[in-house]
Amino acid sequence: MVTYERDRPGAGAAYYKAHGLGNDYLVFEEGADWSLEPGAVARVCDRWRGPGADGIVLLLRDDSGGVFRLRMFNPDGSEFERSGNGLRILGSFLARSARVDTLPFTVWVGGDHLTLTVHGRSGPAYDVSADMGRALVGPDAVALDPAALDAGGRLPGPDGEPLDVVPVVVGNPHMVVFVADPSDALLRRLGPFLTAHPALAHGANVQLAAADGPTSCRALIWERGVGHTSASGTSSCAVAVAAVTRGLVPPGPVTLHLEGGDLLASVTPALDVVLRGPVEEVCEGRLTDAFVEALAG
Repeated sequence: MVTYERDRPGAGAAYYKAHGLGNDYLVFEEGADWSLEPGAVARVCDRWRGPGADGIVLLLRDDSGGVFRLRMFNPDGSEFERSGNGLRILGSFLARSARVDTLPFTVWVGGDHLTLTVHGRSGPAYDVSADMGRALVGPDAVALDPAALDAGGRLPGPDGEPLDVVPVVVGNPHMVVFVADPSDALLRRLGPFLTAHPALAHGANVQLAAADGPTSCRALIWERGVGHTSASGTSSCAVAVAAVTRGLVPPGPVTLHLEGGDLLASVTPALDVVLRGPVEEVCEGRLTDAFVEALAG
């Protein structure tokens, strides 16, 4: 896991907004207009008191060696390792501003170098893939205390019921729970319980998942620092990896049926993952001077 610096960077007032199947992010560039302190990030991400989003991607000034360097923030103000949709949204921003074309390019985020490709554009929609690197599976990967598991390797649920959990890291920690029928009621019961479970040193994103075809899964998602979301890139990768690991689907392209639509996660036998899907641009804007001043208050 990444240990983050205590300092918070500054950002300019201009922003770009886009979403991947309803999972939206604001892209800011590093600047001196406001500081990404936790309270300020929460205010900017607030859907009634700010531009609103599931998080912020900050593009840093330092692009030495042709590598785009990023930092990512949840709407509760916390910094996190990476977002598959956030990365792909950043790719659409770079394509829109003509900083990249259809050739692969490299980004640095959460201590890792990753490759993105903008394959094309149709109207407001971009087709973007992200090489998410190699996933890790097991309690040690997510810093889960093994003493919390029962003799069968299962984690007791809120009422003591055994949960069929697969811990997965795709740059950030996930707890994939395989259930017969993923439901909103079950997600709202298990999501808050698992994402902040005391046995997890860093918390985790939570997915309720079920294989629903020979090469597909459906999933509901509860994100750490966010809550219920209609889609998530790293969550999609985690579900695909967990399904491959369990033998529910073979290695190769796995279609993830999410509330917001479908994403494709290709998983190799070694658990290297590439995420691909649509990104739709929404708007460009600028925080007003008065709003920026209020963020510092």
